[in-house]
Amino acid sequence: MFMKRKVTLILAMMLLVLTASAKKGPKYVFYFIGDGMGTNQVMGIQYYLQDIEGKYGYKPLCFTQFPYTGLVVTYSANSDVTDSSAAGTALASGQKTDNNVLGLLPDRETPVVTIAEMAHKKGIRVAIGTSCSIDHATPGSFYGHTRNRNMYHQIGNQLSDSGFEFFGGAEFRQPAARNDDDQDNYVKAEKAGYTVVRGYDEYKQKAASTDKIILFDKDSKSDHALAYSIDQKEGDLKLAQVTEAAIDFMMKEPKKGFFMMMEGGRIDNACHANDPGAYIREMLDFDEAIKIAYDFYLKHKKETLIVITADHETGGLGLTAGDYKTNLKVLQYQKMSKDAFTAHLEKMGREIGDILTWEEVEKELKENFGFWDKIELTDKQTASLKSAYVETFGMGPGALEEGKYFEVSKMSDEAARVMTECAQISWAAGCHSGSYVPVFAIGAGAEQFTGQIDNKDIPMKIKKLAGY
Repeated sequence: MFMKRKVTLILAMMLLVLTASAKKGPKYVFYFIGDGMGTNQVMGIQYYLQDIEGKYGYKPLCFTQFPYTGLVVTYSANSDVTDSSAAGTALASGQKTDNNVLGLLPDRETPVVTIAEMAHKKGIRVAIGTSCSIDHATPGSFYGHTRNRNMYHQIGNQLSDSGFEFFGGAEFRQPAARNDDDQDNYVKAEKAGYTVVRGYDEYKQKAASTDKIILFDKDSKSDHALAYSIDQKEGDLKLAQVTEAAIDFMMKEPKKGFFMMMEGGRIDNACHANDPGAYIREMLDFDEAIKIAYDFYLKHKKETLIVITADHETGGLGLTAGDYKTNLKVLQYQKMSKDAFTAHLEKMGREIGDILTWEEVEKELKENFGFWDKIELTDKQTASLKSAYVETFGMGPGALEEGKYFEVSKMSDEAARVMTECAQISWAAGCHSGSYVPVFAIGAGAEQFTGQIDNKDIPMKIKKLAGY
């Protein structure tokens, strides 16, 4: 009888241990936010990948194969169409706020508490990364608290106040001190114990010798973002490298666990610009960063949660142009973003010191968009490009000296519009929309992220699962 009771007791204790183990939440949390990434942005890249292989259907990304999916509602406290700061605040804290407000309730006074701050308070290591500036709305939502999202200097100083171990992305937007009582963003970061490194190679050299680090690109960019993936050159910092560096830095103390937010911020920029080739490459870049996290998950399956979502959809992307087909494979021939093509033509003009001829512009369109060479254009499309050339370059004597010649964005805009037309897709606007965005999840507790979800509920689910 005694032995029977002893065996029963042992079995009961084992059951309790197994139950407690089963209920244990994730130790390592990855939170990916594709800024501007609606459901059509995701479906479009999958159609594209299949189309370039000459097949109908879709080729899945890494994250679209995750077992749990849902649809996310994104409205803000004062609009059905959110901006990134209101959406970022909801995704970071579980609190709705007004558009343009960052990390505060709609009263613009009461700070919210973000899951990154909750995690850090419990001794968990925190990493924040982005392909935009590190003080931009989405990353800033996880540590910043300002009445307006454009208060970049204040947000930059709040970054140092957070004490988070890792930051990565593009440089501060407004670093300089505003008055004698203020501090430069870089100076304050240094005083707070951060080591600022530029480029992935410098990160690898200095990461071991510091407790807190800020990883910027090797060269600062004028548009305060990492270079578009389509425009990147050797040595340019990539979101995948930011993610890899963040994991490396977080795992200096693996027992503490980590919370990590990584933003694919330039998806939004490309969609605002209605730039189809740039959007496609940004989606691929975002998936490459997620693959780094997925590789980590495969080694720590029981302890890791990966959640991918978006703050809102941008551009009203339509996977049709009025016919029952698309032609997305043509986007492989676009070699530059609109912004880069504008800068390229401006540079050519300055080097030549004269107005470019139509033949010179036509050659650049062939090389960088594939027009006439790899993509057959209609007479109407060719005429529209020539018309844009005349508007841009046909300014007559004196235009070069007056600086008018270098306003060449009309040429790039028309090239992107024709490319969109050739791909047989469409854009409804150059702003955000109120559409659903997706959520994908894998790992410990991932089954919580299904069905229709309000964006404010996502961080609360993560908080509960991870015990923040």
